[in-house]
Amino acid sequence: MIFSHRRLMLGPIGLLTLLPLAGCDVGPDYHRPASAVPAVFTAPGAQSASATGPAPIWPSATWWEGFGSPQLNQLMEEAKAHNYTIQGAIAAVEAADGAVRVAGGALLPTLSTAPGVNWSQVNTGSSGTNAVVNSNGTISTGGGGITDTRTYSAELSASYEIDFWGKNRATFNAAEASAMSARYAAEVTALTVVSEVADTYFAALAYQDQLRVAQANLKTAEDLLKVEQGRLAAGYSSVLDVAQQAALVAGQRADIPNLISEEKQEVIALGILVGRPPEEITIDPGTLSTLTSPAVVPGLPVELLRRRPDVAEAEATLISAVATTRAARAALFPSLTLSGSIGWENGAIAGLIAPQSLIINAAASATQTLFDNGELSGQVAEDRGLAKEDAASYQEAVLQAYTDVETALTQVNYTQQQQDLQQQAVQQARLSTTVSRAQLDAGTADITTLITAQQTQLTDENTLVTVQLARLEAYVALFKALGGGWQQAEPATAHPVPAINPSIIP
Repeated sequence: MIFSHRRLMLGPIGLLTLLPLAGCDVGPDYHRPASAVPAVFTAPGAQSASATGPAPIWPSATWWEGFGSPQLNQLMEEAKAHNYTIQGAIAAVEAADGAVRVAGGALLPTLSTAPGVNWSQVNTGSSGTNAVVNSNGTISTGGGGITDTRTYSAELSASYEIDFWGKNRATFNAAEASAMSARYAAEVTALTVVSEVADTYFAALAYQDQLRVAQANLKTAEDLLKVEQGRLAAGYSSVLDVAQQAALVAGQRADIPNLISEEKQEVIALGILVGRPPEEITIDPGTLSTLTSPAVVPGLPVELLRRRPDVAEAEATLISAVATTRAARAALFPSLTLSGSIGWENGAIAGLIAPQSLIINAAASATQTLFDNGELSGQVAEDRGLAKEDAASYQEAVLQAYTDVETALTQVNYTQQQQDLQQQAVQQARLSTTVSRAQLDAGTADITTLITAQQTQLTDENTLVTVQLARLEAYVALFKALGGGWQQAEPATAHPVPAINPSIIP
């Protein structure tokens, strides 16, 4: 036995004495942390599917088609194909897959070969004229002055670390789980990007709607100003009445450049989302009022977790952390390695594979760290702490999933109610403007009454556009909260099953 401050070298018999320790526990297996699961969604207006309720309508992978906008569909396809954030996430998946192959290398023996030829020449001090080839492959001159020696060899070597404590397997499992986490993260990225595309497109349409409202009201106000100027010339109106109407016209006219600017900024923002220069981005004139409301009925909350890629990502990260902790604990125990080689060595190529040229070597060793100033135990403590942190993050992700759905359902419900009420308010405001205009013409009301009615109508019509936008954004948030059509093939285990949307991640 050879002893050093870092390593113990044991023969085969010594290794056999370590076999009873092979079952040593290096840490618990992964178990999903317990999380409270609500029975149903309780948001106002939620129609959570149940055994007696409506059948669930979960989002499809192309949920945006439910809004009935061909241009939005086109923007979504461009974003999935060309968005650089998505491409970066896909590259991260490729890197994680490479790390899996690296970690898996330690599970199999390492094989190498080393063919070679050696030549040496020795001058013994005298010269001769006749060369003689000796049986051992040396070439000597007649005078013995120069001796050439050539040796040919071919060797195959193998080395394998016996994974008694499961360190290499745990490292491989950690890499596999990290690769799955990268896949789920890519799905989260893709879902976030397409949601941003929808929100940005809807915002651009909202500014177009508000611009049309402003231009229509400005046209009405300008027409009334001309009437008042004519009435002033005829002596039926006052300078004050004309000035008040002119101020209203100027204010409405000043709002228009800002609305045009806001609309163009939203269109420009689509460029980075679809991966094109802003100069190439245009959207056709449209309106929020023509978009349809997609059908969606959440299922039971217990079904939600398998539809949320962020929850799957958090769990895969936790699985990787648990496996990494097991690998760190296994590193506290001896490393057991078998190595061997077989080869041939001869002074002549013709005799290289002769039986007498065969060379066989075999070795076994155990390596145990005796003192490292707490480095290995510190690594265990660090990995254990990170695993606890990831467990908390997973439970938070689960809670966030339920919260997102409840919040989005609440927004969809109340924005729909607000939109219905705001449409009634717009109808009343338009009627008020019409009546005020008739009263002014009849001489039973002054210009101030009409100006107030015009301002109320403009405000109510702009508010209606804002509410329509909020309702559509609430639908986008709901589709995102429900996972955007993504679904995990089966519950995450120690070896998560890939569940990748082929339209997003290759």
